[in-house]
Amino acid sequence: MIHADDPRETLLIAVLANVAFDGWTETALRTAATSQGLDRSARLAAFPGGVPDVIRSFNDWTDARMERALGEQDMTILRRPERIALAIRLRLERLEPHREAVRLLFAHLALPGRWTLAATLAYRTVDRICYAVGDASTDFRFYAQRATLAPLLTSTMLYWIDDRSEGALATWSFLERRLHGLMAGPKRGPILGNLDRLLENLPSPRRFSRQMRRRVEEI
Repeated sequence: MIHADDPRETLLIAVLANVAFDGWTETALRTAATSQGLDRSARLAAFPGGVPDVIRSFNDWTDARMERALGEQDMTILRRPERIALAIRLRLERLEPHREAVRLLFAHLALPGRWTLAATLAYRTVDRICYAVGDASTDFRFYAQRATLAPLLTSTMLYWIDDRSEGALATWSFLERRLHGLMAGPKRGPILGNLDRLLENLPSPRRFSRQMRRRVEEI
């Protein structure tokens, strides 16, 4: 994990700039390291696991920045859905300079063999969001909260990637609608009902993979 003032942050940002040209590849990592005057040993010391290590660090780095921004907000006046919406919005706002890198990351993770990493990253993020907004549950609700938040986060990010509205207003409206539907839920109960509803609408990995590959080919 990259902490504040970690020298690896500079290399990570350089990688993000190169991803737009070389994708999430070792070439992007090597080029970024060279631009920072780092040799192979320094590059390996920073990210010994190569590109997957960079991706995990990028995800954790973004989550940490979201947490810091969320900590500066007065959440005592917000209801739980509003806290979740705020956390997602703050995270996406910090990703704005790296939107192209995020789009290519979705395409990268949609390829066969990378779904485990994608699921791990999503779980880490929703877990940190839950704790950040005050979730202290330890029973079934612990898993239900994360199971409902994961598809909400993913669908909002996918919408945001192609959103060209001013100030991403269309994305925030989309997020609000999804949260409203989540909170309304069917009559089976706020946890099981909402869980079923979201899981039914969650796209299959195969269909998601095809959609992301088509987006890349259109560029």
